[in-house]
Amino acid sequence: MKIAFVGKGGSGKTTLSSLFIRHLAGTGSPVVAVDADINQHLGAALGLDEGVAGELPALGARLPLIKDYLRGSNPRIASADTMIKTTPPGEGSRLLRVRENNPVYDACARDVELDGHAVRLMVTGPFTEADLGVACYHSKTGAVELCLNHLVDGRGEYVVVDMTAGSDSFASGMFTRFDMTFLVAEPTRKGVSVYRQYKEYARDFGIDLKVVGNKVRDADDLEFLRSEVGDDLLVTVGHSDWVRAMEKGRPPRFELLEETNKASLQALQDAADATYEARDWERYTRQMVHFHLKNAQSWGNEKTGADLASQIDPSFVLQESVTTTA
Repeated sequence: MKIAFVGKGGSGKTTLSSLFIRHLAGTGSPVVAVDADINQHLGAALGLDEGVAGELPALGARLPLIKDYLRGSNPRIASADTMIKTTPPGEGSRLLRVRENNPVYDACARDVELDGHAVRLMVTGPFTEADLGVACYHSKTGAVELCLNHLVDGRGEYVVVDMTAGSDSFASGMFTRFDMTFLVAEPTRKGVSVYRQYKEYARDFGIDLKVVGNKVRDADDLEFLRSEVGDDLLVTVGHSDWVRAMEKGRPPRFELLEETNKASLQALQDAADATYEARDWERYTRQMVHFHLKNAQSWGNEKTGADLASQIDPSFVLQESVTTTA
């Protein structure tokens, strides 16, 4: 399952996504964790030293390698230079799978051990001084979107993405790439404002959206969230001594997480797993094509000097049964 964690800055989305990743790893499930926020905090939340986390290979810096690999022998893509963040796969494209080894993972992913279980971690990369005045940070997250477009995941496999803060993911089609989106909201007016934006934007795209109430202290906080988000409120998370220790860099064994918070994490997994049977790969591919055409017309054709609509393979549907090109 492909799962996104979103929310306003400071809502706790990175903390909750890291807890969820630890939970999934503890079940023995294969997990690819992606930090798609240019404010890179997921590595540290997973226990990496700040220095080590800061030296993780950036997806954005390895975009030529990613494009060249994913392009494969697709005859509709003249060169890797004509690929943009929304380029969809077609016959001959190479696809990514959660359980495999490939040159993209070799170059961009690093294993992180979590209480005896390993997850693959990939990071977008920070916005650097060299980018100022010449690049938009969406050029960094574009590498994540391109990988998601070429990713085939199956039952019991998880890709967890810590997204950019706020509603910035709607600047592209990346918000449609997920089976489940968990929106982390504090019990405040600002906390639920991003929920309203997501709900409005996602309405026409069949997005499964659930709210995780964070920093909920009492019945009044709970009632506020229920009144604001209604049935979209899935679970709430309150104070955690385990999280406090983690934020100090001294996390105890994950099995010592509070039972109530363990139950909340299991509820998140159950909600994500429940969407598996409703997967619609044809709609998924159709939305991919929709946003590719939109980006091609608005800026992609001009930037690449090519008609990017010709990259679309009308007979191709991304799905679990698709064979990956060697």
